[in-house]
Amino acid sequence: MPKEEVASLLRFLYEFKPDVREKVIWLREFVWDLYPQANELIYDNYNALALGWSVTEKLGQTFCSIAVYRSSQGIHFGFYWGSELEDPRKLLLGNGNQYRYLFFENRDDFPLEYVTGLIEQAWHNALQKVKSPKDIVHGKTILKMTSPVKREKKAKTK
Repeated sequence: MPKEEVASLLRFLYEFKPDVREKVIWLREFVWDLYPQANELIYDNYNALALGWSVTEKLGQTFCSIAVYRSSQGIHFGFYWGSELEDPRKLLLGNGNQYRYLFFENRDDFPLEYVTGLIEQAWHNALQKVKSPKDIVHGKTILKMTSPVKREKKAKTK
């Protein structure tokens, strides 16, 4: 699904508020504009919808992602291997072994230039993790997981 094709993505975003959908689409376009050769991996899970960009079809080579949480409608712009990035302004949140993220609330407060630099670092880092150059593919959108049954069960227990 190229950047311009949003109909399929809107199917996954239907349950989120209109302003959340708009923010996710804006972030998605931001990443696609920078890395049209990347692959978009979509994970539709019971607690979140996540879009990740990878140099291969594998999650392990994801360099950045957007996660939108169903319960809070909160948005993270994250880095799968964020703990390995230089973050001199210390804007990235998280203290685990790997994932780091920023809360995304609005475009005006999003440090676009700084994040662009982080994405570039993450892209190069992801490329270094590829074991075989034949694993690199370009410009695909891949649905990696859906879990409507789990989401329906969770909704019924509320």
